[in-house]
Amino acid sequence: MTITVLADENMPAVEQCLGAFASVRRVNGRTLGRAHLDGVDVLLVRSVTRVDEALLSGSAVKFVGTATSGCDPVDAAHLARNNITFSHAPGSNANSVVEYVLAAIAAINDKLEQLLAGGTVGIVGYGVIGKSVAARFEALGVRRRIVDPWLERSSIPDVADLDAILDCDVVTLHAELTNRQPWPSHHLLRLRELQRLRPDALLINASRGPVVDNASLLAHLDTHPGRLTVLDVWEGEPRINSALLEQVTLGTAHIAGYSMDGKLLATRMLSEAVIRHFRLPPFTPSLSADTLPVLRVQDNLSGANLVRHLIQSRYDICLDDALLRRAVAAEHGSQATGTGFDGLRKSYRERRELAGSVVAGLRAPGDMAIARALGCVIEESVNGNGS
Repeated sequence: MTITVLADENMPAVEQCLGAFASVRRVNGRTLGRAHLDGVDVLLVRSVTRVDEALLSGSAVKFVGTATSGCDPVDAAHLARNNITFSHAPGSNANSVVEYVLAAIAAINDKLEQLLAGGTVGIVGYGVIGKSVAARFEALGVRRRIVDPWLERSSIPDVADLDAILDCDVVTLHAELTNRQPWPSHHLLRLRELQRLRPDALLINASRGPVVDNASLLAHLDTHPGRLTVLDVWEGEPRINSALLEQVTLGTAHIAGYSMDGKLLATRMLSEAVIRHFRLPPFTPSLSADTLPVLRVQDNLSGANLVRHLIQSRYDICLDDALLRRAVAAEHGSQATGTGFDGLRKSYRERRELAGSVVAGLRAPGDMAIARALGCVIEESVNGNGS
């Protein structure tokens, strides 16, 4: 049996995973339209493609998969009504986003030191990614407050209301985008909420752009210049507000979950779901990324400096900030098309995760504990000489 698969051009290794059973076509996810679906059995997308009745009507698509943790770009109800199987990749990019958040904190002032010395991080959204973020901060000994009104309060550790979250030293957003009542996340943070943030608080949005009212955020930053803000997601992507980019502390092109490790895991998860759905022969491709060199740490690094060094050894968030500013500056005002933003995503470098990395040179138990809290493996453990 041979199936026809249409996949977003930014999804890696689809051919390796399904090539034995499928004819794979590639498409730009933002320009994907109904005409692309003629003769297609399987549609594999990322977050930039809206999959709904308007796209699928009259097509022969039998399976839709999105290489994302969330489901908000897909009208799952329409798929269910039309017997189209749906699958997504929950958790595939979770660690990538976790490390993005840590990189943002590590890159700005002494926020990392502040958190490790008793500060508090507020987490909005307790889905797969929010849980991963919370677990990493717990492992590092950082105090947390968490809000997710869609879940039972008893199921959330360190549960708090939104106002308490906004009083934290760092506020990081991981809510699914929804307009559903009674707790829509669309424009969850408007001017009132932004004004409640501490003057020295750091706000990070790595969820969906419209979770923050971008017009209100720009107005807030215009009247409160220097407020610490990191945006990976924007309203109006790929045509983002250049004035807002000028005001934020760090801005990136919706790449928080773009590690190569996370992308490969998402492709594998969706491919396995396709194989199950079409009852294809079991197939396990070799998709592991190249083994990375051991990270060797100097003896004088500990605490926040050790965390910062390890995170930055794998990911330079300031480079992504510089690349986005350069790309947006190259476009011209009202004529901006967003091609620079999308170009950064399409040509994104191979970024590897810190978790799973082998670290050498650590001797103090506290430093080893920090490395393990970040998901690293101590070299002595690999050699059988440690715990």
